[in-house]
Amino acid sequence: MQTVLDKLAILADAAKYDASCASSGAAARNSLATKAIGSTEGMGICHAYAPDGRCISLLKILLTNYCQFDCHYCVNRVSSNVKRARFSVEEVVDLTLGFYKRNYIEGLFLSSGIIQSPDYTMEQVVRVAETLRHTHSFGGYIHLKTIPDADPALLARAGAVADRLSINVELPQEASLARLAPQKSPERIRRAMGTIRLKIEESKEAIKESRKAPRFSTGQSTQMIVGADRADDLAILDTSRNLYGNYKLSRVYYSAFSPIPDASSMLPLIRPPLMREHRLYQADWLMRFYGFSVEEIATGSAGGMLDLAIDPKLAWALQHRDWFPVDVNRASREMLLRVPGFGTKSVKQMLSSRRWRRLRLEDIARLCRGVKSSMPFITAEDWQPGGATDRLDLRKMLSPPCHQGELFA
Repeated sequence: MQTVLDKLAILADAAKYDASCASSGAAARNSLATKAIGSTEGMGICHAYAPDGRCISLLKILLTNYCQFDCHYCVNRVSSNVKRARFSVEEVVDLTLGFYKRNYIEGLFLSSGIIQSPDYTMEQVVRVAETLRHTHSFGGYIHLKTIPDADPALLARAGAVADRLSINVELPQEASLARLAPQKSPERIRRAMGTIRLKIEESKEAIKESRKAPRFSTGQSTQMIVGADRADDLAILDTSRNLYGNYKLSRVYYSAFSPIPDASSMLPLIRPPLMREHRLYQADWLMRFYGFSVEEIATGSAGGMLDLAIDPKLAWALQHRDWFPVDVNRASREMLLRVPGFGTKSVKQMLSSRRWRRLRLEDIARLCRGVKSSMPFITAEDWQPGGATDRLDLRKMLSPPCHQGELFA
């Protein structure tokens, strides 16, 4: 007979492969003001982040790791011989409240394997969130992983109580999904994403007319596994671009494939470098916040793969040296965002500061932590790079030093 702690050990470990659990975008709720249990802001929340930026202050579990699907890349597939467990709705509710009251978490990320049917499983997941919200007045963050095949009415119920919904596209190419997860349908995934997008937009319009209008999830996200198939980085980024454009996703997450027990012969024997996942996140950021297109990012890659040694913005700049140096006192925001080492916040501060004074190198150093990598690409009131962009060893000069640990990654 499994105890709740036994189940927690199994189902928390089974959930570790899902990266899309960040709590950004949650509506601000304060327990002191609303007399509800849990907050998404204010004191009492313990925030912890992994090195890649993922939030780990959530109770991140599966309702069950039983699954009737047989996706080759999934450790919880029906043919896997892993130890199984299943929470009841009440057990997940009690765990969430107990962990929150002990200040261990700020909310819940809940996913599940498919049991009995997609509708049955989705109804169980929704019941957890509805019980927390309506029975216990839980005001903390809730992220639910939704099931594409579930009834749209269940997706609507999920969005009414969750801060964030997500549906995993799993793999960047439909041919790969058909080969490795034949029971999953790209069409159904897209249809579910479209339904959620429509509900979010309808909610926003209704709230504009009346603040008392029912709220729907603040956004949706998805996850792609990197390295389980032969899709290159540019194919992955192109899929992300389409997802952002067509479904207004809040975030696409990239999860490096990790070899699993009793793996199919169709899967690679070793995992891709974790740096590949990191570079994809950087390139994704360039598309979303820096105005780069996939085609521009491609010019800094080779054979469809991002350079693992340097970040994609620096790779692009080295391929477009004729664009530089740029004058930090005159350049447009769009051009400043293309300077290696410059972030969106530092560029905003530069544009604000230069209205009142000519920027010097020391000013840039105060505003930008990566000024050393920026210096060859900019001019300032007291700085000229002296033809640094023409140096043959510029890449070597700006590349981060190697670390011994990388030899064993």
